[in-house]
Amino acid sequence: MTQALRLGIAGLGTVGVGVVKIIRRHADLLQARTDRSVEIVAVSARDANKDRGVNLSDYAWETDPVALAKRDDIDVFVELIGGENGPAKASVEAALATGKDVVTANKALLAIHGQDLAEKAEAAGRVIRFEAAVAGGIPVIKSLTEGLAGNEITRVMGVMNGTCNYILTRMQSQELGYNALFEECAQLGYLEADPNLDVGGIDAAHKLALLSSIAFGTKPNFDGIQIEGIQQITLEDIHQAADMGYRIKLLGVAQRSARGLEQRMQPCLVPSSSPLGQLEGGTNMVVIEGDAVEQVVLRGPGAGEGPTASAVMGDVCDLARGLQIPTFGRPATSLQDAKPAVTGLPAPYYLRLALFDKPGALAKVAAILGDAGVSIDRMRQYGHTESTAPVLIVTHKTTRATLDVALNGLRETDVVADEPVALRIEEV
Repeated sequence: MTQALRLGIAGLGTVGVGVVKIIRRHADLLQARTDRSVEIVAVSARDANKDRGVNLSDYAWETDPVALAKRDDIDVFVELIGGENGPAKASVEAALATGKDVVTANKALLAIHGQDLAEKAEAAGRVIRFEAAVAGGIPVIKSLTEGLAGNEITRVMGVMNGTCNYILTRMQSQELGYNALFEECAQLGYLEADPNLDVGGIDAAHKLALLSSIAFGTKPNFDGIQIEGIQQITLEDIHQAADMGYRIKLLGVAQRSARGLEQRMQPCLVPSSSPLGQLEGGTNMVVIEGDAVEQVVLRGPGAGEGPTASAVMGDVCDLARGLQIPTFGRPATSLQDAKPAVTGLPAPYYLRLALFDKPGALAKVAAILGDAGVSIDRMRQYGHTESTAPVLIVTHKTTRATLDVALNGLRETDVVADEPVALRIEEV
């Protein structure tokens, strides 16, 4: 019989406990599918005495995850600590240096240090697998590196933060404002310790950096992503988007053109009838477009004990089968530096303006937009407040650079009362 695949698991939070449960519950199934038993040898976490609802007495305990990573009696180091530096990075480096394969759910670590770690893994003849780092239980990494390997990928986009999608869909269905739903998410435990990682778009941008690298053969370039959160979205925006047949999503988009590689994580309008437009609650969705397959839509739970642990175990099973794939789908030394797009591809934009209720205000707005080269497709004016008149404008296709010229002009005029809101309308 083939020797057992021996795991060391660092991090016994929600996901780590989920992995332990799967291995204990499905030992026979895992062996049947891989022709090899999968065993936990040792674990590591900060508090050895905490009740985690699962029996850990069968496993050796290491207080230091680096010591766990260096153990001679493990084959695979499973890093579920989190964080781009600190013990997570040190322990992964130690595992690779001592000849271990690595399975991780740590998107921040790979988005920032992925190139260096991938090169270390390949130099040591080892692999790093990270299905659980992107979109929870959705097998998007496997789809890009394996199932769609025969395609030239043209665009990857998706909703990759369940908390943001929960907030935006609840704003529409429950008529609640952003602040109220932010507090609700905090009480439900949906937010990261630093909430800006979620609502500021950073968590989802980490994931986009990884997908973009695999899709386009570039080094992970988190710093090259344009990031904008959902904090400025109001109920007014939700209602007006719905009036026009759109819904607002925190959407990540990566696409390459003659302009360079465009990577964006920002609120966008998408058609209500599209798969992305119909996505509700905390569910994630990734859309992949390739020259042969055209469009593939992957939908599923983006977080949680079961879904994320399921993704970890998918990677563990591949290693048990002996499957060796470079970290980002091709040798790390062949990955190219991403050439950021100077300007993004043109698209229509949604603009929300609060105008002072004075004669000629709309004419001034139209003139400023026209002078900048921004053409108006549709314009609506809503009920007045005491001193301002909300105005909604949908433009024809334009670049963000051109729009920014117009927005600067609007800010300098005496008819715009508040900061203009501009959201891209994504064609899906």
